[in-house]
Amino acid sequence: MITFLLVIHGLITLALVAVILLQRSEGGALGIGGGGGGGLMTARGAANLLTRSTTILAALFVAMSILLAVLAAGTNKARVIDPNAVAKTAAPAGSAPTPNAPAQLPGIPGVPVAQ
Repeated sequence: MITFLLVIHGLITLALVAVILLQRSEGGALGIGGGGGGGLMTARGAANLLTRSTTILAALFVAMSILLAVLAAGTNKARVIDPNAVAKTAAPAGSAPTPNAPAQLPGIPGVPVAQ
């Protein structure tokens, strides 16, 4: 289910980016001018449609982000990745360390003590 929602979230993201890039820039001189009015809609109608589309897609994006965060938090369970590794490293309760093994500092695993 989370995978399906992630795909939908990605599609909403792509649509939001596309709608934002289609809008005409209002300030600076960095935008690509927008051209004349030879399209299907007037400039005002296109602006209203793009503004509404941006608002709806932004609201969907935020809602999907919150939903995905809630679903991901619910699946965070402690689990053992490799149960065989735990069984190999766990020593029996009554076993003593081997005499040839170097002594180790307490609290710093893997660091041998200079003797």
